[in-house]
Amino acid sequence: MTAATNVASNSIVVTNPANGKELGRVTRADAAAVDRAVRNAAKAFSSWSEVPVVERARRFFKLQVLLEEHLDELARIVSNENGKMFADARGEVRRGIECVEFACGMPSLLMGDSLEGIARGIDSHTIRQPLGVCVGITPFNFPAMIPCWMFPVAIAAGNTFIVKPSPQTPLSAERLLQLFNESGFPEHVLQVVHGDADVVEALIAHEGTAAVSFVGSSAIARRVQALAVEHHKRVTALGGAKNFLIVMPDGVDHATLDGILGSAFGAAGERCLAGSVVIAVGEAGDTLVPMLQAATSKMKVAAWDTDGAQMGPVISEQARARIVGYIENGLRTSELIADGRKNVPSEGTFVGPTIFDRVDPGSELARDEIFGPVLSIVRVRTLEEAIELANRSAYGNAASIFTQSGAAAQTFAHSIQTGMVGVNIGVAAPMAFFPFGGIKDSIFGDMRMHGKDGVAFYTQQKVVITRW
Repeated sequence: MTAATNVASNSIVVTNPANGKELGRVTRADAAAVDRAVRNAAKAFSSWSEVPVVERARRFFKLQVLLEEHLDELARIVSNENGKMFADARGEVRRGIECVEFACGMPSLLMGDSLEGIARGIDSHTIRQPLGVCVGITPFNFPAMIPCWMFPVAIAAGNTFIVKPSPQTPLSAERLLQLFNESGFPEHVLQVVHGDADVVEALIAHEGTAAVSFVGSSAIARRVQALAVEHHKRVTALGGAKNFLIVMPDGVDHATLDGILGSAFGAAGERCLAGSVVIAVGEAGDTLVPMLQAATSKMKVAAWDTDGAQMGPVISEQARARIVGYIENGLRTSELIADGRKNVPSEGTFVGPTIFDRVDPGSELARDEIFGPVLSIVRVRTLEEAIELANRSAYGNAASIFTQSGAAAQTFAHSIQTGMVGVNIGVAAPMAFFPFGGIKDSIFGDMRMHGKDGVAFYTQQKVVITRW
């Protein structure tokens, strides 16, 4: 059974991918419901945008406290509907709360610039103003964190917001909405609607929406960008990734091992920052590969609430079948040293940690976004070869290097073609006050998520020129 199955035209059943049991149901939005949500948001915007920014920020202080009080509850919802380990889910909710904390600084973040005497007797200054009704389309893999990348910044800046979560993991967004409303925000400032591509397209095409934020696959991100541009909407759409972890000979140690394991197999590899290719430089592979093989052989794959569990299921049977297909195809060209098809629960949609060694850099294993717990190891002779290989990728989300050499780290950080760079970091995820996003086919649009880019995205500048 998939993680979200239609049982009626207006109902979505949400199931636990670890056992297929029903967790809850949400109502699928039709065209009238989408129109009603946008019109309600537009009406709320007319008053919310006039609330002083200091008062808007104070509401988010209340929300931050409430989210802290319900952190473990939210994490359990995430673990149940997504399947990730409780520690991963807890970390996700924590990162979401940090975005709320960032939004609390909106009085400073919205400040413009001024300059007197731009000409004789003339001064000038800039101000930032909200856009209107903004839309967020969020994926299944971070059902609590990614909505928080969007709506706190947008709403604190004076916009209203509609979240359209993945139909596979909608319950986290529903609980966030409940807590948001309990914080004392006016009605319809934040709303959640459910559905598939037709709901997304209706939200983007609606005359009442001003901007759309998206996180998902590159194919859909490209489509979202095209549709948004067609309807003259501001858009930022984060797409797929193929993240490379370069390991130098002086970087092989247990800290590096832990970093790679967490990057490749945390959240069952279903992360846009998952390290999916290790490029072992020189003799690094000869030491690192046995370490990885030994560590993964001890990993327990099971539901998050099972004693000793270290990795949970992938999101659906469709995802499991796709990942297994990549494993079976990889057997023809690469050496399988950890087989994720074995030693996993028979119930649920599990794939265990999988490692291929001596992978052809041009193969599907090294090229495609598998979005699962499959790690490919490519061996090269030099750092320059490693960087050149990584830069061939159509994606440019993140990359990391493991080394004790400052010169190697500096060369890597300067030359690697990605938006986020890690040095001795397995998951190069920026904090809420820095921007999140890649380059090339990992992003469609001009600005990244949260940080100052988020503030710029959800506001428009006005330049005032005065003479007295």
